[in-house]
Amino acid sequence: MFTIQPWYWLAFGMVLIMFELATPSFTVIWFGCGAILVAGLVWFIPDLTATLQIFFWAIASIFFTVIWFFVIKPKMTDKTKAGIALEAVLGESGLVIRIPHENSRGVIKFTTPLLGAEEWQFICHEAVMPGDRVTVINVSGNTLIVQKK
Repeated sequence: MFTIQPWYWLAFGMVLIMFELATPSFTVIWFGCGAILVAGLVWFIPDLTATLQIFFWAIASIFFTVIWFFVIKPKMTDKTKAGIALEAVLGESGLVIRIPHENSRGVIKFTTPLLGAEEWQFICHEAVMPGDRVTVINVSGNTLIVQKK
């Protein structure tokens, strides 16, 4: 009877991870990580049947893929907009939808997305109310500095 050895899973996982170098999707790597995890599992539980090994590989691969796409990847997006062209935002006008308070910044909404976002946090040195039109005069990190029109 043929038994799947732990190093088979390890080699399979390494091949999948190396295959990721040729594909830009960043998904095959998680199937490789699942295979390496199963290699460790088979190392500690050598009597695991091939059916259970494949089942654990599928579950681990799905788990790693879901964690990547729904937990890790969204946290990696650059929200600071560092390096943006200042000229792209200066002079744009938007509508105040939430006024600033002591502990929070206000929110401004643009009719067309500004650098990929319709809503931005803002700082204004004048008192503004919801519905007021404001114009962008500067950028501070990921916050717009505006003045009332």
